[in-house]
Amino acid sequence: MDFSQLSLEEWSTVAVISAAVVFALAFVSYTVDFAVRTSGSNQASAKVRARKSLGIGNALTWLGFIIISVGVIVRGIAAGRVPWSNMFEFSITGVAIVSGVYLFVNLWKRVDFTGMFITAFVFFVLMLATLQWYTAVKPLPPSLESPWIVIHVLVAILGTGFFAVGAAVSGLQLVKARREKKPADQRRRNNYLDALPDSETLEALAFRIIIIGFVLWTFTLIFGAVWAQKAWGRYWGWDVKETWTLIIWVVYAGYLHARATRGWRGTRAAVLSIVGFACVLFNFGVVNTLFKGLHAYSGLS
Repeated sequence: MDFSQLSLEEWSTVAVISAAVVFALAFVSYTVDFAVRTSGSNQASAKVRARKSLGIGNALTWLGFIIISVGVIVRGIAAGRVPWSNMFEFSITGVAIVSGVYLFVNLWKRVDFTGMFITAFVFFVLMLATLQWYTAVKPLPPSLESPWIVIHVLVAILGTGFFAVGAAVSGLQLVKARREKKPADQRRRNNYLDALPDSETLEALAFRIIIIGFVLWTFTLIFGAVWAQKAWGRYWGWDVKETWTLIIWVVYAGYLHARATRGWRGTRAAVLSIVGFACVLFNFGVVNTLFKGLHAYSGLS
């Protein structure tokens, strides 16, 4: 390939593929850390190897985040607009934000024990985007030519990033809680799970992360309604995309309300958190690609 002849759009695609490779290597590093920790070995060399693998995984995730962010920015420059007007662009921007949220949350509260799951997720999304959802740069449809595309869609992707990290923490909370139910003398040695915070700490962490996502998703609904009024002359029309956005909001509102007022803690709270993110994935991967409506901007034929 003659890189000197590549257009900006092609350079963006190279960055996306490169980021996918880097995230795959990060996943391998996190998996090595997981494998060493779960081997039960207490040898100093094993602990050093695990720490090195974890450090490499974190460094590679930072590198992947930088590369995919560059790819998104270059795509936007090539298009002369914001780079999230179709499924491919929404996916690569989503990966940049999900990985960024994970990394910056990790600076606040250590969550790199979820790194294996986050990197697997973003790698899978990039593979789908590249192999199934790729769309050449096109002008915006008339109804998307609005400043609200910057605010509404960006806030939605940010909310998705926090929901993703919250779901990963909730999943590990379930595993940790199951382990804690067993008497100590009946637990098989598992350095990975033993190194995790206790299930109550994980639940509190997931709760704080999901609150941020919920606030962002609330603004997604509000901004979407305002944009709908300007574009179509009504705030709400029960379009399939609007309906699923509301369903996601209701599920997470139920999670927050049940946990805060009805004592839904432990397993029930974690399951509801994961159900909420499953709705997010359905809205993203199924509603966007298979359903028709006013929000049918996937760019796929």
